[in-house]
Parts: sequence; structure tokens; C-alpha cells
Amino acid sequence: MNDPIGDMLTRIRNSQMRGKSTVSSPASKLRVWVLDVLADEGYIRGYEKTTDESGHPALEIGLKYYDGDPVIREVKRVSKPGRRVYMGVNDIPSVRQGLGVSIVSTSKGVMSDANARAANVGGEVLCTVF
Repeated sequence: MNDPIGDMLTRIRNSQMRGKSTVSSPASKLRVWVLDVLADEGYIRGYEKTTDESGHPALEIGLKYYDGDPVIREVKRVSKPGRRVYMGVNDIPSVRQGLGVSIVSTSKGVMSDANARAANVGGEVLCTVF
């Protein structure tokens, strides 16, 4: 797998289109950090670490709905393995005039765009969520 974050976001997007309550994804530290930001911002119910049937670590992600519609309306991968996107603190985009969130990997950890601006750090823009 070349793009683990893109794979996880696609699993979340596909599961929400089908109305699933949970989705499973292979575990990694970066995925956990991204899920922490999504949970803090209120886009998912949470996640728990499990193992799949072959014994590999996995993440069980609880999806969130409001009035039958998914809370995550749009999720886009910005920085990809073939084209990395780095931005300074002043260039980090606000998603839908601040209604959405950009997830940024900084030198101080993975955080939302608002937290990156507050900490005055830039970094790699992983994805945008609305």
C-alpha cells in the first residue's frame, strides 16, 4: 500500500456512503494521530485498537451521523505520495471559511489548522475535512 492515509480516508468515505456504523482499518501511528484530530473536532465517534483475523493490529473506527446523514460530508487528500504539499503557518488554508478543518503534520505533531496557527507552525497538509 502506497498511501495509508488515503486508504483510511477512502474506507471512511465508502463506509459512510453505505451507512455503516463502524469501519476497520490497519493500524499505524500516523493513522492514530489523524483519527485523534478527527475525534477532537467531532467528525467521528472514536476508535479502538483491535487485531484482525490474521493477528495484525487494526483500528475499529466509529462513524458519526446526524439525522441520518454522515457528519463528514467531504474528505479530500491534499498531500499525496507523488506530490507532497508543505505550507507555512500563514498559507495553511481554511476549509469552507472555517467550517471545515485541515489536518496538518507539523514538527509539533499532527494537528488541526486552527491549532497549527495557534502554535505558529506550518507543515505538510495531509487532508481537508468538511
